[in-house]
Amino acid sequence: MSTTTEETEKYINQEQHKAIQGIRLFLKSKSSYDVLPVSFRLIVLDTSLSVKKSLNILLQNSIVSAPLWNNQTSRFAGLLTSADFINVIQYYLQNLDQIQLIDQLTLNELKDIEKAIGLKQIETSSIPPFTSLFLACEKMLLSNARRIPLIDEDKLTHREIIVNVLTQYRILKFVSLNCKEIRMLMKPLKDIKFVSDKNKTTLVKANLKTPILDVIHILTQNNISAVPIVDENDKLINVYEAVDVLGLIKAGIYNDLSLTVGEALMRRSDDFEGVYTCTLNDSLATIMSTIKKSKLHRLFIVNEASGVVGVLTLSDILRYLLFSNDDEILS
Repeated sequence: MSTTTEETEKYINQEQHKAIQGIRLFLKSKSSYDVLPVSFRLIVLDTSLSVKKSLNILLQNSIVSAPLWNNQTSRFAGLLTSADFINVIQYYLQNLDQIQLIDQLTLNELKDIEKAIGLKQIETSSIPPFTSLFLACEKMLLSNARRIPLIDEDKLTHREIIVNVLTQYRILKFVSLNCKEIRMLMKPLKDIKFVSDKNKTTLVKANLKTPILDVIHILTQNNISAVPIVDENDKLINVYEAVDVLGLIKAGIYNDLSLTVGEALMRRSDDFEGVYTCTLNDSLATIMSTIKKSKLHRLFIVNEASGVVGVLTLSDILRYLLFSNDDEILS
């Protein structure tokens, strides 16, 4: 007797439900500290540093974010990311009469710059290192943060200690390596709620002739970290990320910002991780397998003609694993 399509779908849904329940238990049983590698390097920036020097430090060490430390209060002061540098560009584009002050701008003054133009300020969320992974994911998702610092406290002096920074990628890779239930996530993306019509219609794209300044505005206005680059046939050919802006502005905030996307991509460093794609027929099991092998922050959903129809972020995956209800999983 052959298995009907309906029976197959029911089986896949049940396995998906079991997998998510297992993954949630796994995330609750592990601490944020468990995700950290045996050895790691941590760079912390003092808030008295200039923005220009901070940018050079990030680029020299091939990192895109760093915790901040206020030496006067001896406390954690937030997390510096590529979004903060983009905010600086936005501010001086609106206040060209103050451009001569840009080299003297310190990290301490960033919050005033960002507040003045109504943009998202430096991320200040943090958690203790032994917080469960489930709660860590929950806090990141609720604060729309892609990474969160682990802050401990010396029991004798009560002085804060910056342990490391936990990222969504590290969490999902840890799950993919240690949680056997991921192979049961067989439901195709087209049947999962996070791939919504809204996701498709609000997807913003650019082409090789788009000015970099326009892309910067797109990143800021849409609070996203990357823009897909398409050709004249709407075929995905590349991606321009917020971190790419850092390389362009290292010699001076406004140098090279008149470039087009195509010209800017020619100057991209050789360590670019590449563009990752998937289709609506792929499952989370397949995607988690990719995360296990490759460092990625999003996948562009493409059709048979390589046209972009959506984007699947690591936040989307975590939100589904943590917050989807039984009706969404089993339907």
